[in-house]
Amino acid sequence: MHTIDAQLAPLLDQELDRQRRVLAMIPSENYVSPAVLAATGSVCTNKYSEGYPGKRYYSGNEIIDAIEELARSRARELFHVSHVNVQPYSGSPANLAVCLALLHPGDTIMGLDLRYGGHLTHGWKVSATGIYYRSVPYITNAEGWLDYDAIATQARTERPKLIFCGATAYPRIIDFAKLASIAREVDAFLVADISHIAGLVAGDAHPSPVGHADVVTTTTHKTLRGPRGAMILCNGLPSDPLKAPPERTRDHLPSLIDRAVFPGLQGGPHDHQTAAIAAALHEAAQPEFRTYAQRIIENARALAETLAAAGGRLITGGTDNHLLLMDVTPFGTTGRIAAEALYRIGISVNFNAIPNDPRKPFDPSGIRLGTPALTTRGYTPEDMRTIGQCIAEVLRSPDDALLLHRTQATIRAIADAYPLYPTLSSVAA
Repeated sequence: MHTIDAQLAPLLDQELDRQRRVLAMIPSENYVSPAVLAATGSVCTNKYSEGYPGKRYYSGNEIIDAIEELARSRARELFHVSHVNVQPYSGSPANLAVCLALLHPGDTIMGLDLRYGGHLTHGWKVSATGIYYRSVPYITNAEGWLDYDAIATQARTERPKLIFCGATAYPRIIDFAKLASIAREVDAFLVADISHIAGLVAGDAHPSPVGHADVVTTTTHKTLRGPRGAMILCNGLPSDPLKAPPERTRDHLPSLIDRAVFPGLQGGPHDHQTAAIAAALHEAAQPEFRTYAQRIIENARALAETLAAAGGRLITGGTDNHLLLMDVTPFGTTGRIAAEALYRIGISVNFNAIPNDPRKPFDPSGIRLGTPALTTRGYTPEDMRTIGQCIAEVLRSPDDALLLHRTQATIRAIADAYPLYPTLSSVAA
C-alpha cells in the first residue's frame, strides 16, 4: 500500500504504533486476533448476498451461505439459543431492528437513562428509538444501583410494550430474572442488550439473560473480541422471514427479527464481517476464553481497589464486570480534564457522566475505565495496581509537567512489556 497510497499507508502504520504504546482502557475497546483481522480483510468483502442462507436474491452465494450458517451455529451453541441473526451492521441497527420487529410507532418503551449509564438506542430522546416511540427512561438510585422496585412501579404506571435492559456504564451484575418478572407483569417484551458483557457471558463470568429476556442483542466487538458488528439472539419457531409478517408473539420472534433486519432495515449483509464474527465465536468457545473472561473481572477489581484506596469515589463502590465508573471531583478535577491528562501519559479512558451529575455532558464529573483490552494483551492484577497508582497520581496533579513526564515513562515501559501484534511489521504492507 505504501507504493499505491502514500497518504493513507503511513496513517495506518501510525495507528498501529499508537495502539501499541497507549494503554486502551476505554471499556468498549479491545484487540482482535490475527484470525479475525484476516477474515475482516478477506475476499468476502467482494460478494453481495441480500437475503438469508438458502434464500438469496443473488447467485454465487453457496460459500457465503456456509460462512453465515457457521457463524449462526457457533453463536447458537455459545449462547444456548435456537435462533441467531448475525447480519446487523452494528449494535444500534440491531436494537432498532428489534423495535421495528416488536413495536408500532408511538408504542411505549423503557430503558436505562443515558445519563445514568444507559445507551442512546434504549430510548434516548435524540435516537430513533426516542423519536419514533414513546420513551420513558428509568434511572438508578443516587448511589448508582438499579432499583428494581422503582422500575417495577414505573412499569406498572407506564405500561411499556418493550423494556430494554443493559448498559454502557453500569459496573454491577444486572438481575435479568427480576426484570423479566417486571416485563411479564405488564405484558412487555424484555430485550437484553449485552453488548458490553457478551464476552463475560460467553466465558461464564457473568449471568446470562437467555431464559429471562425475550430477545438478546449484542455487538461482536468489546469483550467478545470480534469485528465491528452485532447479533440478535432469541428462541421460537423456525424463521421464515420472506413470508408476510406473522403475529407479534414470542413464538414468532425468529421470523419477526429476521424480517426486521432484512428487508426491514438493511440490504446486503457485510460478508467479511460475518466471516470475522464466525472466527471470533470459534475463539470464544475455547477453554482459554473462560480464563480470559475471568481475568477481565479480576483486573477490574484490582484497579477498582487501587483507585478507591487512593481517594477515588467509585460509583456503586466497585465493580462486578469489566468496567468501573469513577467520580473524579474528589481529586479536584473534572472528567474531561482527567481524560486529557491521562491520554498525555499514554492511557486512554473516556469522560463520563455519573448519576445525578451536576456538570455538562462534555465535561462531566466522572471517567469510565475498563480492562478488556489490557487483559487481551496479558496484563495481570498486579499490573493493574501499578497502572491504578499512576492514574491516581495524575488525577491529583493533572497540570504537573514533571509528574506527567515521569509517569509517561512508567506507562510506556508497561506498554512495551506486553507487545501488541508483535509479528505485524506494518498494517499497510
